[in-house]
Amino acid sequence: MSNILKETVRGTELIPFEDMLLEESEVFLVDEITPKTSNLLIQKLMYLDSKDLGEITLYINSLGSEVISGLAVYDYIKIMNSPVRTVTIGDAASMGAIIFLAGEKREMLPHTRILIQDPSYGHLDVSGKKPHEIQRGVDSLNKVRETLAEIISEKTNKNLDEIYKITAEDNYFTAEEAIDFELATSIFKGK
Repeated sequence: MSNILKETVRGTELIPFEDMLLEESEVFLVDEITPKTSNLLIQKLMYLDSKDLGEITLYINSLGSEVISGLAVYDYIKIMNSPVRTVTIGDAASMGAIIFLAGEKREMLPHTRILIQDPSYGHLDVSGKKPHEIQRGVDSLNKVRETLAEIISEKTNKNLDEIYKITAEDNYFTAEEAIDFELATSIFKGK
């Protein structure tokens, strides 16, 4: 982790770079979304929300991953008192895109992308499973698909059928395309 030299009342101190950004109400999601990374991100958001410092900026460069962990972050952002601005600084893919959609302002750097898609089982091994066990898994996956499609539909003002059609395949959107589709609200121009 990088540190910054900073003059304080205690003299010159080495302050972790991430702590300096946190002081400015800026947090980053730049990893795979797992229970560990989502819990850490929620803790940072809780801290900033409790300080009542105004708008919080969440920078995202994540390929997504674990759905329940991503939905936990999405849900927490939606109940925060502080407004959250999300900014894509690379790829906001899959669950990274869903978390991006939680922002009141949703901005993208000019050459970034958003990927929306149906959820999938990564490396599902069905060997030895009975048909009803496989069907139960498919039913569960379809419920998650409905949840994600409803979030995308609500944010883009598109109907669910249109969302299902688009998310059936991996769909990448450039910044301009994301704005046209209403995934993003604008191109990032700084604070």
